[in-house]
Amino acid sequence: MKKTIYSAIIALMVILPGCTDLDDVLYDRISEDAYTADPVLQMSPIYRPMQDHLDWGGWWFCQELTADNLVIPIRGEHWNDGGKWAVLHKHDWDSETEAIQSMWGRYYEGVVEANSFIERFESMAGEEEVDRAIAKAKILRAYYYYLLIDNYGDVPYVTSYLDAPERPSATPKAEIFHSIVEELEENIEFLDPDQRSKTAVTLPMTHALLAKLYLNAEVYSGTPQWAKAQEHIDAVLDMGYTLEGDALAPFVTNNHNSPENIWVIPYHEDTYHGFNLHMRALHYQSNQTFGMSVGPWNGMAVVKAHFDSYSENDRRRDGFLYGQQYSAAGDALMLSSGEPVYLDPFIPALEMAPGSSPAAVIELAGARPVKFEVKNGARENLSNHFPIFRLADFYLMKAEVLIRQGQNGDDYINAIRNRAGLDDISNADLDMLLAERAKEMFFEGHRRQDLIRFGKFNNQWWEKPASAPSRNTFPIPQWVLESNPNLSN
Repeated sequence: MKKTIYSAIIALMVILPGCTDLDDVLYDRISEDAYTADPVLQMSPIYRPMQDHLDWGGWWFCQELTADNLVIPIRGEHWNDGGKWAVLHKHDWDSETEAIQSMWGRYYEGVVEANSFIERFESMAGEEEVDRAIAKAKILRAYYYYLLIDNYGDVPYVTSYLDAPERPSATPKAEIFHSIVEELEENIEFLDPDQRSKTAVTLPMTHALLAKLYLNAEVYSGTPQWAKAQEHIDAVLDMGYTLEGDALAPFVTNNHNSPENIWVIPYHEDTYHGFNLHMRALHYQSNQTFGMSVGPWNGMAVVKAHFDSYSENDRRRDGFLYGQQYSAAGDALMLSSGEPVYLDPFIPALEMAPGSSPAAVIELAGARPVKFEVKNGARENLSNHFPIFRLADFYLMKAEVLIRQGQNGDDYINAIRNRAGLDDISNADLDMLLAERAKEMFFEGHRRQDLIRFGKFNNQWWEKPASAPSRNTFPIPQWVLESNPNLSN
């Protein structure tokens, strides 16, 4: 079978993690309590790249570590890793930065699988089940192109498999934006209006994707489309999802049936690996706190300014570990030096060289994120589902489009604040809304996009100078440029 462009685009696929049990079933048909297979359509390869979102696929790193709330500081001899984390924070990345290289291969893997699936089943078009499956494949392809234009800007836009050009040139992101929006609008009518699977392409998921595209339309195309964004936000709000009563409930280990989560990645400690961010964040001795059989790696921490933005009575503040740490039995944890394991929210510097501060200060600097529950007995991979789209986000998106259209969005903001135990605010402006988004959507992969849309991604913040607008997108990876000279022009 002719591959042409795909032999270059998916060159990285040969080094992707090995398949799990889910790869042999139809991801689109996973029930809420069990994985079930469909012997005919087999769409799971199109979904598979999402499994890598939170780690080696690079997406989560590029959305959160390039922003102002999270950091992986260099801790003495640890976490330098060739500077790959520090360059994300300082906006000093280049075309060879690992996370930037990793994203490209995963997204185009999804595009390739979608194009292949569509062409295989087009001859059977006209049957309801096949038409619906093709529509879902096109929607998933649009999702990957949404990620591509959001992260890279102008990219190759290929929608064929057998006849794909060997070395395509980049298509302007505005052109891709208009094309995928049109395709989503055309294919949404094929979806079952009653399906509410959280792991499949559904009507709510597609409205959510369209809402995100229209919300960021000014970034992608130069023209804002707030009214269109509101149309699809309202559609999501009318789909029967409800906010959890507890602000941290959508992130517990057993969040599979959360009424708030719309579209998720169904991670599982045994069958669907990929959610190991807790390993990067927790202190070495946190295994004693959570009864873990593996030792965490003591890296990631919360930027102090973000930690301080939560008032003490904010329920979401409980999503951080800070202060004296204890074992599961309640004993105070101590370093081998005899000093207490006291996680101080203050981080002396992004690059804490050996001897720049006492060793204990370097080791213990920074509050640690535990927004997603780390259950007792947690392993290297968590079983929490990770929400790509969540109802609380759409409350705040509704507030945003109202404010941007000269209306009042307080009711939608206050619903989120009240749940967290906070009082109402009045006459919220865009800066106030962005601050609310920072606290509510923390750690979920939204911050970079939010800062770009609000015109603040290039601002100076802790240990990061002001950056140029060119930093709003990432460079095409070096390995891609070398394989396709047309992208170097």
